[in-house]
Amino acid sequence: MSIRKPTKAPAPAAKPGSTALHPRNRHSGRYDFPALIAGCPELADFVIINPYGKQSIDFANPAAVKVFNRALLTQFYGIIHWDIPPGYLCPPVPGRADYLHGLADLLAEDNAGSIPRGATIKALDIGTGANCIYPLIGHKEYGWHFTGSDIDPVALNCARTLIDANGLGKAIELRQQNDRRHIFQELLLEGERFDLTLCNPPFHASATEASRGSQRKWRNLGKLDPKRKLPVLNFGGQAAELWCEGGEAAFIARLAEESVGVSHQVYWFSTLVSKGSNVAPLQARLRRLGAREIRTVNMAQGQKRSRFVAWTFLDDEQRAQWRALHWLRPQT
Repeated sequence: MSIRKPTKAPAPAAKPGSTALHPRNRHSGRYDFPALIAGCPELADFVIINPYGKQSIDFANPAAVKVFNRALLTQFYGIIHWDIPPGYLCPPVPGRADYLHGLADLLAEDNAGSIPRGATIKALDIGTGANCIYPLIGHKEYGWHFTGSDIDPVALNCARTLIDANGLGKAIELRQQNDRRHIFQELLLEGERFDLTLCNPPFHASATEASRGSQRKWRNLGKLDPKRKLPVLNFGGQAAELWCEGGEAAFIARLAEESVGVSHQVYWFSTLVSKGSNVAPLQARLRRLGAREIRTVNMAQGQKRSRFVAWTFLDDEQRAQWRALHWLRPQT
């Protein structure tokens, strides 16, 4: 059986200025709360009526956000066991799914409009975290094999528990990066190859900046109430998940620099870039490093804007050889 399945041409990602999710994203439109509660009964304890008279949850309540994520993963992806320890990052599921759909479109562009599916497509999730969200969704959507890496052994243990609880041990493997100074070095095996790498880099340059960012989110949500004791971070996050020296700009610069050393082991490198001002410097750095192609894909979730940058060091002939060798071979 070939992994080159006859599917419709992939739908384009959100256009600049759009507020829509990717057309293949399962989370477009309003949620069916009765259906969510049927799959995750504990969600009923957190449902509120918003100012528009619609069912919702209090997104300033970390417990509500976590249970809401659990309900989404159960209903839309069949993930029946999902949990994270207190204080760890609780990711917005719709936005994470958009990133994966955008990456699938990149692969499809080189595959006659057909998204390559199945375990022969291998993806590396840099900083997979305790939530393991990209491997869980990516495997369920496209059948890809994932390797998740992290520097935090506690996060990896939690991710392993999720993988085992959902019977995904053959689809998702985990590795620890033991050297905090590096990303790819000492992580990839000799001769190993990945069709994709993805990353949600630390956004802030310090813990103080991370805390201020959370307060801004609350003001935007209309939840900032001086009489109410609110958590520091409504979506959680350990230090390594939220900030690093130099913030996002420094991290993605290091990611780009290190990608050169494994340039022929990866088809498409990619990273989320939360700050729009960081895109041009990253593109310029990648050009200096010799990237053959650089792509910036815009994404949107309501009023939130984001994007990911993808790059490859492979020329057209090398990419064709890669596809013939890896994408067209029979599944095992």
